[in-house]
Amino acid sequence: MAGDWSGQGYADGASGLSMSRLSEHSEACAKHGVTPDASAYSAGREQGLVRYCTPTSGFQAGRSGSGYGGVCPSYLEADFLPAYRDGQIVHEVVTALANARSRVESLGDRLEELDDKITAKQAEAREEGLTDEQRDVIRNRIQEIRRERADTERDWHRAQDAIDDAERDVRDVRWRFQSQYGGW
Repeated sequence: MAGDWSGQGYADGASGLSMSRLSEHSEACAKHGVTPDASAYSAGREQGLVRYCTPTSGFQAGRSGSGYGGVCPSYLEADFLPAYRDGQIVHEVVTALANARSRVESLGDRLEELDDKITAKQAEAREEGLTDEQRDVIRNRIQEIRRERADTERDWHRAQDAIDDAERDVRDVRWRFQSQYGGW
């Protein structure tokens, strides 16, 4: 019932959680009539922050897109923050590459849909019993779909270029940080 408040503080500190996390523990434990030992928690958290507030951890936190709540003491933050910002750069370029790939895939799917629509409309135009006016409406719709397809294809080519640019950025950033942070 008493709990290991020093151990909990250490775990929270090592995860980069703020002191406000103790309030959440207090609320959860109040239901069971348990009061946290704030001083043991705080001491454990400070030890955990020493583990968290390293350049390696900062880089990993930034790279994963995690936020930083300003929890590191100033004597550790001086090394943590530059690495965190480097990790954020990696996160941004990797995210941009994933977004570019997703865009190409989405536009490719749209091109297939438009091709199917054109094929269906062409089959519809060949049906018997249609008036010239009905055929003209279908032909006009085919032209509209073809224009949309041409625009989509241009967008697809631009998205392919964006992949090339994003891949180059990832290579550049990987090369820039490889010696400092190892392979990622």
